[in-house]
Amino acid sequence: MLPPKKTPPDQRELQRVFARLSVADRQSVLAFAQFLAQRDEAQVPATGEEVSRQPISIERPEEESVVAAIRRLAQTYPMLNKDELLHESSSLMTGHVMQGHAAPEVIDKLEALFAQAYERYAADNANQEAD
Repeated sequence: MLPPKKTPPDQRELQRVFARLSVADRQSVLAFAQFLAQRDEAQVPATGEEVSRQPISIERPEEESVVAAIRRLAQTYPMLNKDELLHESSSLMTGHVMQGHAAPEVIDKLEALFAQAYERYAADNANQEAD
């Protein structure tokens, strides 16, 4: 019989913090963790099609969670490397979940973040095509 696996310190800390959160905050943390787990899947089209080089117009719903906005923006800008956006997106999400920043304000900042990343992407591609 194998000895029980010891839980890594980071997982124990996450469990301690998670246990102190309200139900709503737990749902937000869980939704964000699911988003992080799925981000790599979103970068590669399931059908093997080429990724669009232009943003895909997806209208922002009136009522939208921050996690849903991140998913929508990832779909709007499939050409962007989500790992490059992860740090700033995570920071904004943390501000929403842990510091109570209003969802609409955080979503506005996320939209600006993705739009700026797309502008850099488009400029880089224009420079590469000019070379």
